[in-house]
Amino acid sequence: MGNSKHLSTCQNKDIFSEITTPESVGIPSAAVLGFIDELKKDGLCIHGFSMMKSGKVFTEGYYAPFHKDFEHRVYSVTKSFTSLAIGLLQEEGKLSLSDHICDYFPDKLGEREVHPYLAMTTIRDMLIMATPYRYTTFKQLEIDDWVKTFFVVEPNRYPGKCFCYDTSSSHVLAALVERLSGRPMLDYLKEKLLIPLGCSEGMKILKDPVGVSQGGSGLLCTVRDLTKVAYTCMNKGVYQGKQLLPADYLKEATSFQISTCLQPVIEEQQGYGYQFWRCRNNGFALYGIGGQLAICLPDYDFMLVTVADTLSIPNGVQGIYEALWHQILPCLKAGEQTPLPEAAFIKDKLLKTLRGLKVSTVEGLSACAIAPHITGSIYELGRNPMLLSSCSFEFQREESGGSFIYTNPAGTHRLDFGFGTMKLQKFPDTEYDCISSAAWVTENTLHLRTSIIDECFSSVNMSFTFEDNTITIAMKKGIEPFLELYDGFASGIKC
Repeated sequence: MGNSKHLSTCQNKDIFSEITTPESVGIPSAAVLGFIDELKKDGLCIHGFSMMKSGKVFTEGYYAPFHKDFEHRVYSVTKSFTSLAIGLLQEEGKLSLSDHICDYFPDKLGEREVHPYLAMTTIRDMLIMATPYRYTTFKQLEIDDWVKTFFVVEPNRYPGKCFCYDTSSSHVLAALVERLSGRPMLDYLKEKLLIPLGCSEGMKILKDPVGVSQGGSGLLCTVRDLTKVAYTCMNKGVYQGKQLLPADYLKEATSFQISTCLQPVIEEQQGYGYQFWRCRNNGFALYGIGGQLAICLPDYDFMLVTVADTLSIPNGVQGIYEALWHQILPCLKAGEQTPLPEAAFIKDKLLKTLRGLKVSTVEGLSACAIAPHITGSIYELGRNPMLLSSCSFEFQREESGGSFIYTNPAGTHRLDFGFGTMKLQKFPDTEYDCISSAAWVTENTLHLRTSIIDECFSSVNMSFTFEDNTITIAMKKGIEPFLELYDGFASGIKC
C-alpha cells in the first residue's frame, strides 16, 4: 500500500488510552450536554456513544447496564465491514469490481439458464445496492442456503441502475470473501485490520444456517471497536501511521456512487457508496438499523459513534442525526480556536452526567392502590393469539419492582421488572439477556417494557388493564420472529 496524506495521525498509542476534554478540541462541554439532553427529550434509547475530533476521543458515554466492553449487535454496520474486506481482496488482485458475481458461484446457479439480469450483475452493482432484485432474496425463499437464494430468485430489472436495499447482496459478498480468502470473513479482517487496530477479542459475526458469515447484519462489537474502524476509514486507511486499508478504494467506497432519492428520510436521501451511506454536511456513515451509527464528517475531522435501540421510535435514527446537527455542528462550523477555556462547573457537570447515564425506564408511578388486590391472583384467559392460558403478578412491598408470571404452551414463565430501574435476566424460553421496567400509567393500567440486549436486539411492550375482577392484555413485539407469541390482545377473569 502506498503512503497517503490523511486527516490526522494518532501515533504509538490506542486512541482510547487518553480521553481528552471537549474544550481541548474546540467544542464546549455545554454542547455535548445539549446533545445528551436532546436525545433524552426525543425519547431515544441510546446504549453508548463516542465523539472524536482531530484524532482525539473527547467524549465517551454508556447507559447502564451497557459499558465499554459490551459487544453490541450493530446490524447493517456489518455491510461496511464486508465492503472493506472486498477492498482488501481487490488490492491483493483476487477480484475486480467489474467481475460478474455469477462467475464466482457456478455451484449456486441451479439447473435453469441464468437470467440475463443476473448474468450482468457485477461486484460493483452489489456494493452500491443496485442488484436486479426488489428486496432481500433470502426473505423471499425459505431455504437454509441464503447465498443460493440470490442466484435462483427471479430478477425484475437491469442491475446497476437504481438503488434498492438488499441485504442478500451483502451476504453474498461475505461469502465471496470467504471463498477467495479461504477463511471466515472476520478472521480475514482480523489479520488485515482488526488486530492492528487493537479491537476486542470477542468480536464475532453470526452465521447463516449453513455457516456463512452474515455479512449484511451479523457483527457484534464494542463502541470502541467501531470507533477505531470508522476512524481509520475517515483517515484514508491510516491508523498510527500504518496504511491498513487501501486509500483509493476507501475514497470510492465513502463517496456518492448512486442516488437514494426515494428513501423515506432526508439523511438516507444523500446517496450511497460501497456499502456506506452518505449524509448531509459532506459526510458518510456506517449505518445499522436501530441507531447503530458511525457518522464521519471529514471536512471537520469529526466523528460520532452510537449504539442504540430506536426501533420503536419513528425516525429514531434521524433523531440522532438531528441532535448532532443542532448541538455539535454549529461548534464545528464556528471553527473556534483550539483549545477553548475550560469552565470547571460545566466540565464537572458533563463528567457527572456521563457517569450517571442509564437506559430510560418506563415513565409513571411505582405504586398503585389496586396492586395489593392483584398480587398473587391468577387470571384465566380466553382464546388469544399469544396462546396465554393464565397469568398472575407479584409486586414487591417496597415498590421496587415485581414479576409477570404467565403460562403458554411452552410452560410457565416469570418476567421480572423494576419500577424506576431495570431488572436483568434471560428472556423466557431463550438464552438472550433482557432488561425490563414497568410503571403504572393510569390508576388501573400497568405498562411493562422488555428489551432484549443480546445477539438480537428487540423489545416487547405490554399493557395490563385491571377492572373489577378482569384483566385485558395488549402486547406489541419488535421485529424478531421468535417474539411472535408476544403480539396481540387477551382478556380474562380472576379465578
